[in-house]
Amino acid sequence: MEEKKLDLNTIIGFALIFGLLFWIMYQNQPTAPEASTKSKTEQASTKALPATTAAATTAADSSAYSQKFGVFGNSAALAQQNAKKEVQLDNEVLSLKIALKGGQVTEATLKNYERFKKGSGELVRLIQNNNANFNTKLITSDNKIINTADLYFEPQLLKSGDNQILSLKAKTANGGFLEYRYSLKPKDYLVGFDLVSQGLTSVLSPKQAVELEWNLKTFRNEKSVSYENRYAEIYYQYEDDKTSYVGQGNDATENPESVKFVAFKQHFFSSILLTDKPFAKADLLSNNLVKDEEVDTLFTKDFKAKIALKAQAGEINQNMHWYFGPTDYKLLKTYERDLEYIVPLGWGIFGWINRYFFIPAYDILSGFLAQGWAIILFTILIKLVLSPITYKSFLSQAKMKVLRPDIAELNEKFKKDPMKRQQETMKLYSKAGVNPMAGCIPALLQMPIFYALFQFFPAELALRQQGFLWANDLSSFDAVVQLPFYIPLYGNHISLFPILASIAIFFYMKMTTGDQAMQQPQQEGMPDMAKIMKIMIYISPVMMLIFFNNYASGLSLYYFVSNLLTIGIMLVIKNYIVDNDKIHAQIQENKQREPKQQSKFQRKLQEMMEAAEAEKAKKKK
Repeated sequence: MEEKKLDLNTIIGFALIFGLLFWIMYQNQPTAPEASTKSKTEQASTKALPATTAAATTAADSSAYSQKFGVFGNSAALAQQNAKKEVQLDNEVLSLKIALKGGQVTEATLKNYERFKKGSGELVRLIQNNNANFNTKLITSDNKIINTADLYFEPQLLKSGDNQILSLKAKTANGGFLEYRYSLKPKDYLVGFDLVSQGLTSVLSPKQAVELEWNLKTFRNEKSVSYENRYAEIYYQYEDDKTSYVGQGNDATENPESVKFVAFKQHFFSSILLTDKPFAKADLLSNNLVKDEEVDTLFTKDFKAKIALKAQAGEINQNMHWYFGPTDYKLLKTYERDLEYIVPLGWGIFGWINRYFFIPAYDILSGFLAQGWAIILFTILIKLVLSPITYKSFLSQAKMKVLRPDIAELNEKFKKDPMKRQQETMKLYSKAGVNPMAGCIPALLQMPIFYALFQFFPAELALRQQGFLWANDLSSFDAVVQLPFYIPLYGNHISLFPILASIAIFFYMKMTTGDQAMQQPQQEGMPDMAKIMKIMIYISPVMMLIFFNNYASGLSLYYFVSNLLTIGIMLVIKNYIVDNDKIHAQIQENKQREPKQQSKFQRKLQEMMEAAEAEKAKKKK
């Protein structure tokens, strides 16, 4: 066979092919800036960014867009072609979808929390289905109003270590831009959000402030819409680190200045906008969307905020953060931005008791016990702490019971002279060494604790969707019977823990209020306090039954256990600690001695009665 050899034409062909390949490689070699960009994009998230429809700049009527949007005309035209495109940021706890039109968050999903009940499979979404919008309103030097919600933001998704960074730029015809920069850390609900501009000095009006507009209709996420709605409010921090709230109802407004954060708080979840440099002013509006609890079951509140920014030298540079996450006191406190104050733990001493005693104590107990058992042990510890006060109160009642025959004798003796009767009664108390206010003072001392607990349980996120006995969610009602009709104030279900708590409080009041009622002498011309207190024995349990039917079952469980323990402690004190015969003997001995020095209160009361008696005698003359 004849051996093939390379002829001249073959050699020329190979040379042309290699030359063409070399030229293509040379032409596609990146420049220095492009090489830097390529280095960054090599670190970018593996998720592909949405492709931009470039046809908008040629097919759209550019003159019409330029006339309306000025230098942002091309960006507005691109927005129409990319209206449905989004970029997604994810970490272990939070998922965000951000629209290229407007650059705003269109979906915020909390991966570790479910709606309504555990196991529902439906995750909590603070933002979805257009329930929120965010817009930056710009006023140009030729008095055009540009809304960023109408502009296209060109995306660039990068990584910096473990952090995801999304840069969105709405570009101008003169090479400037407005940028939204989002940054998301691993396992974090706090999202960095920077708003910066470049090349807008000649574009923006120096006389007009830049305004942020943020609206949110809060989705219902819990079983009881009325209970959840009660805790949905706008909170804000202003001036010298003061934290306040807008209030409930319709058209509730506040206009704070020097604002550091605005929180659209739901019951257990919040959407918060924080700033490193205080906002100049914020106009806040809250509207109640639950008019009828049987019908209005999708949303709870409609929140609106208009926030003024100060541009410097015609440019914007505002470092902010978004928080989309649980309203958890311990978690919010870790950010060291006073966000924990949006958790309604009570004002003054009530909040102080919750923050420094109840929250740390309950955290320890719930760390090794299921939530229901933690509540029971927590209640036992509180009752043990309060047992000396309970003892003092019961001892005072026992002393008053011993004096009952003497008081009845004085009432009969001075039946026609109420003032004299009261004076002699006070002398008897002083001589016997009995303080009639001793039974009230322990009760007053317990009031801050009771109110603090009333605030603590509804705010405790750890109770959410945690079951105990028949209750499947200690943060909501424990319905054992579903009614086919709706009862005003009560609801369409029957909760069992409120029934048990009402029974317990009835017997507790029977033991305490009943004895006090018998000891109250009837004053001429005054209401019969004995009858009123007896009526309250029956009214209070009924009020609790109605009021707590839609409340957190964890709170009803606390009151049930608390009243049972109080009854038990009082029975022990009565039968094994307090000796009525000994008390009676002591009082009789005290009567033989010189009267004890009166307290300031008793002395003042005595002086007032003597003055009133003197005035009465003067009028008779």
